[in-house]
Amino acid sequence: MNSERSPGRDRLVLLALWLTVLASTSQIMIVAPILPQIGEELHIAPALRGTLVTGFALTLSVFALVVGPISDRVGRRPILLWGSGALAAALLLHPLATGYASMLTVRMLAGVAAGILTGSAIAYIGDYFPYDRRGWASGWVMSGFAVGQVLGVPAGTVLADRFGFGAAFVLFAVLMGGAFVLVLLVVPQPSSMSSAQARNRARLTVGTALRGYMGLLGQRQVQGAALAYATMFFAVSSFVTYMPTWAGQALGMDADGIALLFVVGGISSVLFGPQAGRLSDHFGRKPLIIVSCVGTAVMFALTTVLVTAPTAAYVLFFVAMLLLALRLSPFQALLTALVGDEQRGALMSLVVAIGQLGGGVGAALAGPIYADAGFLGCTLLAAGSILITGLLVAAWIPEPRSDAAPA
Repeated sequence: MNSERSPGRDRLVLLALWLTVLASTSQIMIVAPILPQIGEELHIAPALRGTLVTGFALTLSVFALVVGPISDRVGRRPILLWGSGALAAALLLHPLATGYASMLTVRMLAGVAAGILTGSAIAYIGDYFPYDRRGWASGWVMSGFAVGQVLGVPAGTVLADRFGFGAAFVLFAVLMGGAFVLVLLVVPQPSSMSSAQARNRARLTVGTALRGYMGLLGQRQVQGAALAYATMFFAVSSFVTYMPTWAGQALGMDADGIALLFVVGGISSVLFGPQAGRLSDHFGRKPLIIVSCVGTAVMFALTTVLVTAPTAAYVLFFVAMLLLALRLSPFQALLTALVGDEQRGALMSLVVAIGQLGGGVGAALAGPIYADAGFLGCTLLAAGSILITGLLVAAWIPEPRSDAAPA
């Protein structure tokens, strides 16, 4: 598939993509555990804090849609470089925020940079690895998300508690800078991407990009993938955004205890993420995704009933991340097979952009729901949404054979 590929090169490529995912997802995840601190330091009302997540998601979605077709023309490697460099710079601006408006602005700038980067790592896996190894590769790359939970988010939470919230974002800026260097040094442009570029000689304009997206959205499986991503991100945001606040108020957990939640959840993802990807290579992507969605819906709905002490919260977070691992890498591997190389960047940007919009809406709604109905309202909303995700995957997204994959 790629003349530059070798076992050694494969490992280096996975390492570069892994660090990119670790840094980019950690800077998103860190917002939830330190959101109360951000609000207190910058005097932001509780009902407005969720909009910091919404602003990030909105700009990410817009720029992801802009960059997706560009990545199909210029290749994934330049996009990985531009995105990682821009996100490192944007994160360094966070300590300069002095109030709600400036914090919202820097989160939106980070969203712009993340929009350039988003979907590129998984699209690159689709360009570089054959379909029957994409679950394995996605599992290892997405374990960066888990390691971010185990090490990055707790470290960021502790730094924020000791030195102010801005210290957490500086940590992730440094990690993203390291990802930029690794991509520069070890990530090649896949030969399959060069072939796709040769098939995409038409001049790229706003009109051609829009027509490309409309063509994708005209496909039933893409509609299902986009809606599934939207409901999945909506569920996660509506649950996670105010979980640390609830844990502090209802369970008496301090910043260190909340950081430990992410450590426990990350250990679960490290243990089960790569295994889930490997299992999906052998048994199919859809069964694991559907089981995960149903299990997560039950867990969300019962959270406030079952979790009455910090120990129970740790158990819940461990199970939650296990279930997330069961659907995350299989879902992303499934998406890479829905279209060919010449549209993969546009597809990933489209579904992730729509997913982020769903996440932004979930975070924005979670604030007033938490204020009016408490965390129970958030958990029931999240449970219904993730159940819809499973139904969409079951009904609308096909499970291709590895020898029939378009890549």
